[in-house]
Amino acid sequence: MSAAVDLLERATQVARLKSMISVAIAARADDFDAAGELPADVLSLCAQEGLFGMAIPTGHGGIGLDPRELGEVFESLGRASASALSLATVHVMVCSALLRWGSAAQKQRWLPHLASGGAIGAFALSEAEAGSDANAVQTTLRSESDEIVVDGCKAWISFGTIAGLFLVVGKLDGRIAAILVDRSTPGIDIEPIDGMAGFRAGMLAQVRFEGCRVPRENLLGSADFGLSQIVGSVLDHGRYSIAWGAVGLAQACLQASVDYAAKRRQFGRPLQEHQLVQQMLADMMVEHRAARLMCLDAAAARANRSPDMIVRTTAAKYVAARAADRAAAAAMQIHGANGFSTRYPVQRFQRDARVFGVIEGTTQIQQVLLAQHAPQWADGLKEFF
Repeated sequence: MSAAVDLLERATQVARLKSMISVAIAARADDFDAAGELPADVLSLCAQEGLFGMAIPTGHGGIGLDPRELGEVFESLGRASASALSLATVHVMVCSALLRWGSAAQKQRWLPHLASGGAIGAFALSEAEAGSDANAVQTTLRSESDEIVVDGCKAWISFGTIAGLFLVVGKLDGRIAAILVDRSTPGIDIEPIDGMAGFRAGMLAQVRFEGCRVPRENLLGSADFGLSQIVGSVLDHGRYSIAWGAVGLAQACLQASVDYAAKRRQFGRPLQEHQLVQQMLADMMVEHRAARLMCLDAAAARANRSPDMIVRTTAAKYVAARAADRAAAAAMQIHGANGFSTRYPVQRFQRDARVFGVIEGTTQIQQVLLAQHAPQWADGLKEFF
């Protein structure tokens, strides 16, 4: 009975989150895009409704949604605002790292604060010369007695302008390591990055660490864990979020196109009756459905902790990002000249869709990762023949 009650409570919370996203975020997404930020009232409402604690267990003050439930929320965010999706993505990435690799003391200190929205988490990996190749990071973590001195400059940090906790990736004794850095620590300089084409309200920042002294106890994991464990695990959570968000964006493109094609008339009849438009709508519909099924497959793999969980998540992100990009391009084409006007959201959809193919690993990186797993994937299909 208790399990059933817990499931019902989570379903109710998911429904509330979706409603909040639709009313408070989707309806104002164009305004956020124009202003280049998510306003304080929206962030406060997200905290109030439990968005920041959705991936954190109830024992630490969160909601504790399962992978599919999380996916549905990410999907709603992607449909509403890619920038708001980015907020949830980086925050959950930091939370997931703490849950899996954090010490008891780290969890006790930070998880309740993150769950309540008292602090927003940001993942500080990217640098001017280090993106998908995380081994190329130049940020150094120098050991001095019971402290770690952080020096380096991180770029393209989503919500870096307002984050309260940075999960910083750098090199400690020549090896990749991750450390938690409180925003209030002396030696941090944060410079907003403006003028982005997509995810305009993502509140990006360049974050510079100069002689930033952090307690050694803030290191995440032990010295035995490096890139392939901690950083790889965090990026996996990011890909999962972005996959579902891309599905949401593809759905928004489809809905906008269906509505417009029913109203707009050309050559004496609605656009939806023209065969070439029907072809675009059909492709959008099928590709959206295929991407969503891939995300559901990834959700099942994550719920069951399947050995191929990461590759199935990678496949979902690859398919969904491509579907969103194609759907956005088709939506722009269907809207014609109106698609370039800020009176219609499809111009925002297209700008945001391009970002999905870059963040949390480019489409090309996903292709490389998937190709490396092709032999195992092919072997797994033999049972069906």
